[in-house]
Amino acid sequence: MGRNLLKREQAITFVKDTFSTKLKQALNLIPVSSPLVVLDGTGINDDLNGIERPVAFPIKSLDEQRAVVVHSLAKWKRVRLKELELEEGEGIVTDMRALRPDEDYSPIHSIYVDQWDWEKVIAPAQRSLSYLKETVNHIYNVLVETEKEVEQQYPDRKAVLPSQITFISSEELLQRYPNSTPKERENAIAKAYGAVFLYGIGGELSNGFIHDGRAADYDDWSTENEAGYKGLNGDILVWNPVLNAAFELSSMGIRVDKEALLRQLDIRHCPERTQLAFHQMLLSNELPQSIGGGIGQSRVCMFMLKLAHIGEVQVSIWDESKKTNLQKENIYLL
Repeated sequence: MGRNLLKREQAITFVKDTFSTKLKQALNLIPVSSPLVVLDGTGINDDLNGIERPVAFPIKSLDEQRAVVVHSLAKWKRVRLKELELEEGEGIVTDMRALRPDEDYSPIHSIYVDQWDWEKVIAPAQRSLSYLKETVNHIYNVLVETEKEVEQQYPDRKAVLPSQITFISSEELLQRYPNSTPKERENAIAKAYGAVFLYGIGGELSNGFIHDGRAADYDDWSTENEAGYKGLNGDILVWNPVLNAAFELSSMGIRVDKEALLRQLDIRHCPERTQLAFHQMLLSNELPQSIGGGIGQSRVCMFMLKLAHIGEVQVSIWDESKKTNLQKENIYLL
């Protein structure tokens, strides 16, 4: 199996190099370095749904100050835009590595997270659904082009993405499938269209529930958009024929401004976060308006190479008995 694993590693490199090169060109992004850890208590780390535990440890040389391994770089990137003095239309991208120890194992989840984390400066007038859609189309075109190049390089990996992505709000999706769970709704819409951008994720829907959790302090999920729904964020979902399910490749959005931050902190009942360093910078208008997101590197590789388990494209920690059972299905983890 060794040489076959080596060939797979080469295919993974091909996918990553192809996609990242096209992404930088499509969004005008500059590669930058990024942290694995940040200081606790600054508000910089991504709080995800607010219940996940970060990996944490004291730093001897900093008087035992507590550091946390990042969950993602959603807020760090916006601070970096300011520090690098980037102008409107310019952005950054980095290879983010994170640990999420509370992640439940599955064919698409691991405690190890790797993604292209990107962020771009925008004008206040670009805080709109139309600009969000324009950016999504750029990213989706890169996915389509990458899949075609992968098929040329590896003819048995057939391209399946439609030429265009479909846009739908989480409220519209609820109205279309009112008796289904959020995951069932995602499966249904992704299967129907092949590729969907589901926008407006994090705010309460007409049924009294949210579609999925989002932190209060980076994506704007509460501002009313020109389509008459709330939210300037969303997920890129594609239909995965190997898993026979919807498959999230990216979570992204226009970031909160001062008004959206205060509103969302109030909705989430955590106004005390306004005292944190990141939030103080935002409330003092020290940070640029921006759009950004994360694109899963292992997810993209998994989809492009038509593989059934995320462990086939990344090295992580797995239950040995499950690894053995997967080998019986000819699924070999790295």
